[in-house]
Amino acid sequence: MATVFETKSANDDSHIRGAVSAEEWQVRVDLAAAYRLVALYGWDDLIFTHLSARVPGPEHHFLINPYDMMFEEITASSLVKIDTDGQPVLPTAHPVNPAGFTIHSALHMNCEDAHAVMHLHTPDGQAVSAMSEGLMEHTQTGMIARHDIAYHDYEGIATDLEERERLVEDMGDKHAMILRNHGTLAIGKTVAQCFLRLYFIERACTAQVRMLSAGRKNLNNPPQGTPEKVESQTPAAGMGMVADGLAWPALLRKLDRIDPSFRN
Repeated sequence: MATVFETKSANDDSHIRGAVSAEEWQVRVDLAAAYRLVALYGWDDLIFTHLSARVPGPEHHFLINPYDMMFEEITASSLVKIDTDGQPVLPTAHPVNPAGFTIHSALHMNCEDAHAVMHLHTPDGQAVSAMSEGLMEHTQTGMIARHDIAYHDYEGIATDLEERERLVEDMGDKHAMILRNHGTLAIGKTVAQCFLRLYFIERACTAQVRMLSAGRKNLNNPPQGTPEKVESQTPAAGMGMVADGLAWPALLRKLDRIDPSFRN
């Protein structure tokens, strides 16, 4: 089990809203919503894996989950703000997982579009990460996700800070990654864009696992040129418009109907 960065002082989370800017609070609400949605869709892994978001401003701070809370418990106030060394910026009673810090800080600090970073360990995502061919193009969702995916070989539990350079190099100009033998990951300019990318990846992985459960013999390959056509039909700019303007507001309304406490 990975060790944790302990905080120097403990305090209740209720003071947080008055201690941060309105811009940061909005990011906190969105990120807390993403955690709740991950739990709602069954993508969580107890307290493990991480979703993070960069805090607006020049300080190079970002938000990550408290290591001692289930995803369905997380609120805007309970998110932990840490610096690039993984140390809490505001007083908190919660620990932080250093493996999450390694992966997320690498992308936040070096990828222009990585304002949000989300990483999952779903069974289907792990299954595809263990397949030599990676994500296949046999479904529409697979074609949508596949052209924007990078791959990173497994190096063990991500506590080695030297792995950050290799993560960034492997990501290149892509917005998603399959961590070999590990799971899935996405980045985005907003929490909404990051979440929607991750949604398509996870749906594609689930479809692939179910498809292959029937065997490879009778797979129907898409017509020649179709994957390239789908790539041209799903540019990154379009993903942003659909995510920020359409899907995310609808998802927030869904959460508000179920349990609006993520906003606290």
